[in-house]
Amino acid sequence: MAKIGLKALRHSYLANPGAEEDWALRQIDLDWSDGGAYALLGPSGCGKTTLLNIISGLVTPTEGAVLFDGTDVTALPPDQRNIAQVFQFPVIYDTMTVYNNLAFPLRNRGIGEARVDIRVREIAEMLELSDLLDRRASGLSPDGKQKISMGRGLVREDVNVIMFDEPLTVIDPHLKWKLRSKLKELHQRVRVTMIYVTHDQTEALTFADQVVVMQDGVVVQIGTPVELFERPAHTFVGHFIGSPGMNVLPCEVRDGGAFFNGVQVPIDEGIGRTEGARRLELGVRPEFVRFAEAGIPVEVVKVSDAGRHRIIETRAGGSRIHLLAPLGGPVPEGAAHLAFDPARTRVYADGWLAGANSGGGA
Repeated sequence: MAKIGLKALRHSYLANPGAEEDWALRQIDLDWSDGGAYALLGPSGCGKTTLLNIISGLVTPTEGAVLFDGTDVTALPPDQRNIAQVFQFPVIYDTMTVYNNLAFPLRNRGIGEARVDIRVREIAEMLELSDLLDRRASGLSPDGKQKISMGRGLVREDVNVIMFDEPLTVIDPHLKWKLRSKLKELHQRVRVTMIYVTHDQTEALTFADQVVVMQDGVVVQIGTPVELFERPAHTFVGHFIGSPGMNVLPCEVRDGGAFFNGVQVPIDEGIGRTEGARRLELGVRPEFVRFAEAGIPVEVVKVSDAGRHRIIETRAGGSRIHLLAPLGGPVPEGAAHLAFDPARTRVYADGWLAGANSGGGA
């Protein structure tokens, strides 16, 4: 296992990058503790797989360094980094049995058969594969094959980090929850450093202790799932995490207060510095919006049943405001008023939480 450090990391696939958009990864500085569970979360093309490949040694960064336990491994090839990687599609040997698939990484490193047998059976028990050890891998379902891929990473005891690149892409939706839960359980048992790459917020938030949210090659915020939900450092994080995402509304700041559509919106924590900002916005999640006797005038335009609650869409001028309401409760028709939870309402300046360090995370 290893503590992983990324220092002043930048990468471009162009020979002579110039403009900011030429960089697939812009400046990244990260430290991940030994034995932690981390997720790289962001839309396709944000740079998360590039970052994973740099950590694994498949890509050499244009600038910066990769450190394992303080040792610079930037120039080392993958086979000298003691890493394991699980990809979108299961990497297994179809003609081998499940047992031999799990044993292969150990035998390839000259581990004695007695120790191989112990480790294979330990990992098979963790993955609920014990009854299938004598079966050919070719006869297994996609989730069974992906379990073997996970097991081939977990079976090694010398591994510094296990990296998962969209590992549930080919898994049926009704099995994804089970495999996510199993992976979380495995991490708690083996305590190997794990990095999980995904565009799916549910996968990231249920697996990771710390989530790294990326956009356009930039780390926008690093935090626990609760921190990302309750205090987004950027409006992108608010949009990307949550269903529906955070309401982001144009606002004015004057006389020490924030105003939307001419109505002052109470904010408990204060507004922070907004001088020089080209764009000011209010951010509040639908969970923290409610109907009220007075407040922001809106028109109710749509009510959608989402199972455990209803998603209500309202409009105020040219802005949409979503809120969640319990099933069975009254919902006004037509004109109504909304109030925001002052403790959960924030001001953003040019996308960043007002007063926070713009351009780089929490």
